[in-house]
Formats: sequence, structure tokens, C-alpha cells
Amino acid sequence: MKVLLTGVGGMVGRALKQYSELVGDDVVAYDHETLDIANADLVKAAVLSARPDTVINCAAWTDVDGCELDPARSHAANATGPENLAKASREAGAGFVTISTDYVFDGEKEGFYTQRDDPNPQSVYGKSKLEGERRSQLAYARTIVVRAGFIFGPGGKNFLSTVLDRAGRGETTKAIGNAYGTPTYSRHLAARLRELAQLDLPGIFHVGNAGNGASYEEFARAALNLGGFETENVETVDVNSLKRPAPRPRNSRLKCLISEAIGLPALPFWEDALKEFVGSNYYADRAGQR
Repeated sequence: MKVLLTGVGGMVGRALKQYSELVGDDVVAYDHETLDIANADLVKAAVLSARPDTVINCAAWTDVDGCELDPARSHAANATGPENLAKASREAGAGFVTISTDYVFDGEKEGFYTQRDDPNPQSVYGKSKLEGERRSQLAYARTIVVRAGFIFGPGGKNFLSTVLDRAGRGETTKAIGNAYGTPTYSRHLAARLRELAQLDLPGIFHVGNAGNGASYEEFARAALNLGGFETENVETVDVNSLKRPAPRPRNSRLKCLISEAIGLPALPFWEDALKEFVGSNYYADRAGQR
């Protein structure tokens, strides 16, 4: 399969590029420096030149607080960009997959969010990502939207990497005890993105590792235990105590109503995914530095 990937400078994009090459795909890859997806002309030229079987968009501006302070940039990257890619994919006759976020929900639900729940984003970031979903689907009927959150993995800056880096320096970590999500390993997400691209079934899919989800505190303590660090340095904080520019959903756990029905098995439990990551990617590389 020939795939065109965007956002390969980010954590998920890198994981997807590695996975696609591993399974033998013909990969055409772009990061933000080589392709600004907000530029419709550049996007069209890139896609029509490559003529891929599918386009998978991992490009986004995911700085949630930054988006709150710069709505125009957020809209360009997260709404206009996916729409441009959808239109170019349609013209090239390629399938199209784009990543969205759990932040399209307001977080007031107690259980898991499914495709039956109405989005109600509270932040500029969430609103721009939802706009990107809708614009892409309107532009191209073959659009697949993948919502994911609480993503962790090698490379990139994320909550987990911050926790482990601080622990390695003997520093205290603040972790929210009453905000919950579905931990998602970037390598497992990458494999699922490609599976969905192959299936070419348009719609919205929720992707996350199996399990009941976790709070940031639970996730941090689990990672530190696996890395051989002390967990006493985790300071529990309330989500409402953090004065950040952008609001976050208190609960953004995701469950998919479609995947198993179309033959896609559940991803591994998040605890197992975390063990794989800490053991093979993080802790092993840094054990000699402690």
C-alpha cells in the first residue's frame, strides 16, 4: 500500500511512519517543515504528485493552552488543514484518515464516551479539532475520523515523558487525581490507524488501549512503579486547582461501538502497553544514567 503521511515530526506520526515501513508500505512522509497542511495549494500538489492509496493525517497543533491564546493558528492547523487534505485525497482518489481528540467532549459524562454522544468541546483546541472532523467529512465521503487521547510513547513531549524525566531527576510530580482518560500507546494507535486505512470504512472511530481508563495520578504512579522509581514524589492535585488558560474535560474516556463489529480486536490493556513502553523504550535507555 502506498501511504502519504503528514505530521511525522510528532509522536504518533513517527510511530506510524515506522510501522508503515515495517509492514512494507511505500511511504511518502511529511513533517510541518516540509508540508504546512493549512496551505491548500501545497497540500494538493503533494497529494496529486504522490498519488497514494491512502492519506493519513497526524499533523495538528496540540498545545491546548497555546491554542486558547491563538485561535487563528489553532483553526488553521486543526480545522483548515484536515479539510485541505480531505479535498486533495478526494481529487487523487485516495482514502483519508485524520486524527481527532477526546477533547471534543465536555467531560461531564461519568462513563465512557462513544460515537452516540454529542460532542461539546470547551476549549479552542477541542472546537478546532471538531471543526476539522466535520469539514473533512463534508469535503470527502471516504473520510475516517479517529478520536484518541491520553497518548504516550517514545519521542515527543507528553505527560508520561514529563513524569519519568522528573522522577529521574528526583523531582516531585504533580498529577491530577480527579481527571480521567483512556491511555493510548502511540505504537498501538499507529497500527490501528493503518488497519482502518486498509478497511476504508468511513466514519468515526474511538481508539484507546483496553481497560477502564485511568486518572493522571493513577497513570503516573503505574509508570513510576514500572520504572523502578519511588511514587512518594507524586503530589495529587485537583483538576480545578490548576489555573490554565484552556479548560480540560474532567472525564474523556473513550469506547468504540464499531471496531469489534467490523473485526478489529481490542487493543492491549493500557497497563500492558505502559509496561512495554517503560521497559523497552524509556527505562532501558535511561537506567545507566541514574
